[in-house]
Amino acid sequence: MSSPAPRIAALDQPYPPEIQAQFDRIMRGAPPLMLFRVMAGHSRAWDKFRAGGLLDPGPLSLREREIVIDRTCALNRCEYEWGVHVAIFAGPAKLSEDEVRATVGGDANSASWSAAEQALIAAVDALHTRATFTDAEFAALSAHYDEAQILEIMLLCGFYRTVSYLANGLRLPLEENAARFPTV
Repeated sequence: MSSPAPRIAALDQPYPPEIQAQFDRIMRGAPPLMLFRVMAGHSRAWDKFRAGGLLDPGPLSLREREIVIDRTCALNRCEYEWGVHVAIFAGPAKLSEDEVRATVGGDANSASWSAAEQALIAAVDALHTRATFTDAEFAALSAHYDEAQILEIMLLCGFYRTVSYLANGLRLPLEENAARFPTV
C-alpha cells in the first residue's frame, strides 16, 4: 500500500545544479528527504527554511539536541520528522530504546533522564504548552545550561515546531527507513 502524495509536489531528479549542491551539503551524500524536496521547489520558502540556521550542531551536545528535537516533534505528533531523527541520530546520540520511547510517551520525571535532561524535557514541554517558562522551570534549566544553550533550546523548539507544521500540514509520506512512533 503506497503512501499518499504530499499536498505540494516535491522536486524530482534531475535537480537544478544549485539545489543539488545544497542537498549534497545538507544530506552528505544521502538522497534528499521529501521535506527538503518539497521546500526546494519554492525558492523563497526553501531560502527561509535554510536560513533558520539550526541544521548545524550548535552549543548543545548531540544527545541534548536530539532530546529537544525528538520531544518537540513527538509533542506535535510529527512522526515524519521524529522518525527521521530517531533513525539517523538516536544511535550516535546514545539514546536507548526506552529513552526514545519516553520522548513520545514519557514526561520529564521519567527515570530514563538525568537531572539535566529532566530540566530539558520540562523546558520543551513548557514551551510547547505555554510558550514560556515559569521562574522555577527557567531556574531548573539554568542550573544545567548556559545562556547560549538555553537560547538554542528555545530556537530548536520553535524551528522543529515549524518543521512539524510543514511535515504534518503537507501530509508528507513517512520516509522509508525512518523510525515509527512506538505504541505506548
